[in-house]
Amino acid sequence: MPITPDEIAQFQTQGYLILNAPERGFIDAAQLARMQLAAEQQLAEAQQPLELETSTGYPGAPDSFRTLGGDTIRRLLGAHGRQRSWQAWATNSLVVQSLAALLGDARVVLNRVHHNCLMTKNPRFSSATGWHQDIRYWAFEAPELISVWLALGGENDSNGALRVVPGSHRLHLATERFDDRLFLDPGHAENQQLLAQAVDLTMAAGDVLFFHCKLLHSAAPNHSDQTKYSLVFTYHDGRNAPLAGSRSAALTGIALTG
Repeated sequence: MPITPDEIAQFQTQGYLILNAPERGFIDAAQLARMQLAAEQQLAEAQQPLELETSTGYPGAPDSFRTLGGDTIRRLLGAHGRQRSWQAWATNSLVVQSLAALLGDARVVLNRVHHNCLMTKNPRFSSATGWHQDIRYWAFEAPELISVWLALGGENDSNGALRVVPGSHRLHLATERFDDRLFLDPGHAENQQLLAQAVDLTMAAGDVLFFHCKLLHSAAPNHSDQTKYSLVFTYHDGRNAPLAGSRSAALTGIALTG
């Protein structure tokens, strides 16, 4: 088994798990280097589909496409179909075995609608992402999906690494604790108590983060002098179907196990 029972228990309790992919044999250093190079090339080519920082309206994002930094890319979408080394990572057998264990002996499916992207964070024009749960934007029969975040370079509090609230995936949070954009309201008294438990996730190049779709997370802008790159894919059990007619069902998932 690529992950241990203790690591599975940690994920179930905390809602996330960080491993080093090269050390654990998921990939080797040469593969990681190819993915890093591909990220730089793909960002420079800027081929659609993609998402601009401007389109988010998040704090710190440029006001419009016409302003300085208005063409800054936030995400390159459709990562599975963009680059062979990324596709190999997204379907990596040890990643899939880990996901099957974390999801409870699941028939693992790669969702092509949600995440499936190269996440970039520009050192001059990146934005802040508020506290949220990914499942609030997705529509599935059960709120049980896992995202796999591969750090292609170091991630820390200076370049906008993720912050999480451990164990928040096990909470039932009332709708009124979120604003109209489905971000957690930081002014709410109960939310303030909850966010006091938040931790910063520091990741080295090659670290892989498994995190639950209900885990509360946020990220600050990049205050370093280099672009941050992360590959992010989302998976679910094939028996947990996206709701018909929803955005989550817009593209057929890719079955990775029987």
